Amino acid sequence: MKTEFLKGLGLEQDVIDKIMAENGKDIAAEKAKTTKAEGERDNYKNQLATATESLEKFKDVDPTAMQSEIDKLTQQLKDKDAEYAAKEADRIFSDTLKEAIKSAGGRNEKSVMALLDMDALKTSKNQSEDIKKALETVKESDAYLFGADEPFSNAVGVTGGTGSGRDDNLSAIRAAMGLPAKKD
Repeated sequence: MKTEFLKGLGLEQDVIDKIMAENGKDIAAEKAKTTKAEGERDNYKNQLATATESLEKFKDVDPTAMQSEIDKLTQQLKDKDAEYAAKEADRIFSDTLKEAIKSAGGRNEKSVMALLDMDALKTSKNQSEDIKKALETVKESDAYLFGADEPFSNAVGVTGGTGSGRDDNLSAIRAAMGLPAKKD
């Protein structure tokens, strides 16, 4: 709308200015909407260009080959999980066995373990009880691999401290050398 058109209708300048100000607000609002729509359009164009560029990379890809590769990698992952679970089970079994040998008084874990049927113990339903039974069997047949339950009763001599025999020996040595007796 133009000012000359409103003057031609016989309106006063004050009314024309108010009408033009209101019309300017409407025009500004519509321009803002247009600018926003153009920005969104440009954004969508950029997204489309990026998506098209990304799709071009997969243009020559064979979906069957890709699926077989995914299946192969999934199987490898399952195999690794199974391998890890088996190693963890072996470690737990080994720790349990070593602890049982130690608590049974075994002197050498490797020697005791060599006499056990490891495969049967690993596949056993009740491992702890079967390990105890197997260790008892080995303890009966090869007692030398296990520590004695009885205390030492045949000490060889004075093992330290201030025993009377030590002082007597020292006095005898001093006398043999012609030294006077030690004064306390």
